[in-house]
Amino acid sequence: MTSVNDVRTDEADDEPGGYAAARLRLLQGEARSGPPRRSALADLTDRWLAQLFHAGTPGPGVSLVAVGGYGRGELSPRSDLDLLLLHDGSADPDAVAALADRVWYPVWDLGLALDHSVRTPAEARKTAGDDLKVQLGLLDARHLAGDAGLTTGLRTAVLADWRNQAPKRLPELRELCEERAERQGELQYLLEPDLKEARGGLRDATALRAVAASWLADAPREGLADARRRLLDVRDALHLATGRATDRLALQEQDQVAAALGLLDADTLLRQVYEAARRVSYASDVTWREVARVLKSRSVRPRLRAMLGGRTAPVERSPLAEGVVEMDGEVVLARAARPERDPVLPLRAAAAAAQAGLPLSLHAVRRLAAATRPLPTPWPAEAREQLVTLLGAGRTTVEVWEALEAEGLITRLLPDWERVRCRPQRNAVHTWTVDRHLVETAVQAAELTRRVGRPDLLLVAALLHDIGKGWPGDHSVAGETIARDVAARIGFDRADAGTLATLVRHHLLLIETATRRDLDDPATVRAVAEAVGSHGTLELLHALTEADALATGPAAWSAWRGSLVADLVKRVAAVLAGDAPVDPDAAEPTAEEERLAVEAHRTGGPVLTLRAQTDAAPPAEETGDALAPEPQGVELLIAVPDQPGVLPAVAGVLAMHRLTVRTAELRTLSLPEEWSQGARPRKEEGRPAEGRAVLLLNWRVAAEYGSLPQAARLRADLVRALDGSLDIAARLAERDAAYPRRRGAVAPPPRVTVAPAGSRLATVIEVRAQDAPGLLHRIGRALELSHVRMRSAHVSTLGANAVDAFYVTGPEGAPLPSEEAVSVARSLEEALRPSPSGV
Repeated sequence: MTSVNDVRTDEADDEPGGYAAARLRLLQGEARSGPPRRSALADLTDRWLAQLFHAGTPGPGVSLVAVGGYGRGELSPRSDLDLLLLHDGSADPDAVAALADRVWYPVWDLGLALDHSVRTPAEARKTAGDDLKVQLGLLDARHLAGDAGLTTGLRTAVLADWRNQAPKRLPELRELCEERAERQGELQYLLEPDLKEARGGLRDATALRAVAASWLADAPREGLADARRRLLDVRDALHLATGRATDRLALQEQDQVAAALGLLDADTLLRQVYEAARRVSYASDVTWREVARVLKSRSVRPRLRAMLGGRTAPVERSPLAEGVVEMDGEVVLARAARPERDPVLPLRAAAAAAQAGLPLSLHAVRRLAAATRPLPTPWPAEAREQLVTLLGAGRTTVEVWEALEAEGLITRLLPDWERVRCRPQRNAVHTWTVDRHLVETAVQAAELTRRVGRPDLLLVAALLHDIGKGWPGDHSVAGETIARDVAARIGFDRADAGTLATLVRHHLLLIETATRRDLDDPATVRAVAEAVGSHGTLELLHALTEADALATGPAAWSAWRGSLVADLVKRVAAVLAGDAPVDPDAAEPTAEEERLAVEAHRTGGPVLTLRAQTDAAPPAEETGDALAPEPQGVELLIAVPDQPGVLPAVAGVLAMHRLTVRTAELRTLSLPEEWSQGARPRKEEGRPAEGRAVLLLNWRVAAEYGSLPQAARLRADLVRALDGSLDIAARLAERDAAYPRRRGAVAPPPRVTVAPAGSRLATVIEVRAQDAPGLLHRIGRALELSHVRMRSAHVSTLGANAVDAFYVTGPEGAPLPSEEAVSVARSLEEALRPSPSGV
């Protein structure tokens, strides 16, 4: 087995082949990535470059200098070599150029990336003054060969320049870091993060070194070196896995990188990366806050001293809560505070900081972490109240929570938090890790507390609703048990603990039911009412649903989804109040639906309208604020006399015209004969009017590209599809053959299930599959081949995923027997599976 120490660095003298062979053995050795290998690689490269430098006669007044990452000795397998050929200006320019060629060309010949320059000390200082990135690189300058005094002189001058210019350059550096974070995002939340450029990555760690070198402020050092080492180790493994100089940890590389580092799986790898990034990000926040405080102090105090006749201005300390004061823009502990005697003090200080919109000072958090005793079980009432106050502060909660978490206080207060801390969510809909999503949900819930009678339960439920994601199985089921235990621990009584457990267990119930179930089916509404149990719980669950969706990401909530949930809540509230749900057969059609149905009945063919739609904001009295109208594509309303093949025909025509289906609703309307004459008959009490059935289809569609087709053309194609003269399947197959599928990540296979107790009137078939052109057409054809009748359909597209529910019956209109329902589901799933050829 080859280890780092087995590689003889003097083999570099056999340039360039000796260096290449020694480098290859070092990188292919079984020794793990880490500081020893990076140091050995830097040392090997140092010796080789020094040998190249001394191969000729460089003469006095010339030196070779490593800068940037190479200057720090952090040489990853595919890192650039950042080199400066420094000369005092006395040497012949041709000789200096020849010396540069003698060093640069062998590096290029080996295919190594090289960032090089040739400058005098004065030129280097001037360039550094003009270019902040150059100055940062020179701060890590390290002598390799030649005139050591020349290198030392440059280092001394550059450091002096940096410290003298720090009040000007540090704000520039902070702005550079913020711009980069805006472009690259936060490393601790990205599924494919850039280890170097994203916020909390290696660039930020280097910036913290530069701040420390300015002597103006210093970063919190605890854990920072380990975090930086972890990110470098991951980058080493990534370079070796890909064979490229890449810093982006792509999904397809994560398993291999995890294995190279001896980790269990890609999730474990991401969690370690997130933990490291979180440490760097927190250190950056604290450091830049200190830089701003020092710079402000320097600009203000001379004027204050002049006003006070040379005396020092007193430091103001404003009380915020018992044992907590504000000082110099931060929340600190009062002089009389005794955290060792006051176990509620961490929560009290955090709540005061969040309510005041101020950061908790690093010194205060560390003192609290070191001295505070654990809270008793159950918590005293004040502790629970302070937690609710912290959660209800809104956006300022996030920074305070992160400060507590950085010093381990959160897991001490809530031990179950450890399982969700930094846990990735491999779902494109989710923006955050599990723990940050929970905090974000509490932030969103804080805006909704005026809508509920128990805001404390809403905020705690928001914090705990996904706490079960750290355990195997259904996270809602696991979370119910955890939430009940946590509620008892923090001092809620049995009834409140039960309510919190119900909220966590059913936090997805409203959104899933509203978007995937027939709300006109009494069984749907009754099932939700039975699960919720009371109007107060329903009110809380409604607010939690909205907060959860808003905290998930932009694709998870819209005014349209909000209106569906609000409709469901209204129906469930009526049932809880003792009113029976409306019979779906008695549901009144809209005026537009009635007009189209009458026309379809009269003509015996399909009738449709196509128009642009926006979803207006919910009323201000419901949300507390006004939202701008939200575009939802185009509404397509179709009425067709009831007949086989309507769903696949309509879906196929839309796919032919390259219309993407966002949502779809299908239901049957029983149309009295009198309507065809334009007169709507009165129904006798308790007796439905008899007549011909018409299918109503309400679609929301959007053009893949280009303009929308004309309604007349859609109708003509639909008529041909229904009478069999248009072979939709063949047309879609021809189009697929003409446009080969692009290679990409392999989607999980489709899943078709029968929803247990989904409806009293029909069998509910649920379909979850990768969205694709013609998918709904294939589903409709498969259901037609199974000889079932479609009572209603509820189709929605979430990103790249189709989530559909179909209410079907047998030919006689009754729900399918269980065995037949399972058979239909299996046949549909088989029909949706891609063929071995991928078509």
